[in-house]
Amino acid sequence: MDPSFTREARAADHDAIDRLLVAAFGGNNEAKLVRDLRAEKALFREIVMPWGDEAAGYLAVSRFTAPEGWLCLAPVAVHPDWQREGRGMFMVKGLVDEMVGGLGRTLVVLGDGKFYRRCGFLATRAARLTSPFGTENTLLAAPDMTVPVATLVYPKAFAAPQ
Repeated sequence: MDPSFTREARAADHDAIDRLLVAAFGGNNEAKLVRDLRAEKALFREIVMPWGDEAAGYLAVSRFTAPEGWLCLAPVAVHPDWQREGRGMFMVKGLVDEMVGGLGRTLVVLGDGKFYRRCGFLATRAARLTSPFGTENTLLAAPDMTVPVATLVYPKAFAAPQ
């Protein structure tokens, strides 16, 4: 059965999410990040694309420590068996529509600009942000078209690069 819908992740999904993140990223770093975000109670939303007892897709949205009310999209994963079929785009665009268009929230992502621009994020809107991860691959989606000046303070689970 093809995965074709998303829903809120449940505690019963956590092991499948871990397996998906390891498969999609080839290591345990993202799975550990999500476990640490859960422990820190920094997660705002977790969305899963169920695939039987497994997860075909997943995205996490956490709260920035600052600016207040801003959200961070990371990680986003699609199982290697289901990549390049539009599932990641489906999940991220749906989230941007809901978070930015529906709830009026500001959402930041650090990642592939080519992909995330097609989902509603803009690098030019993040040009005046300061981040411990740099801003070269930082993109922003927000309900207004300003270019905000802000310093991003991530939850503790995101360790600054060494």
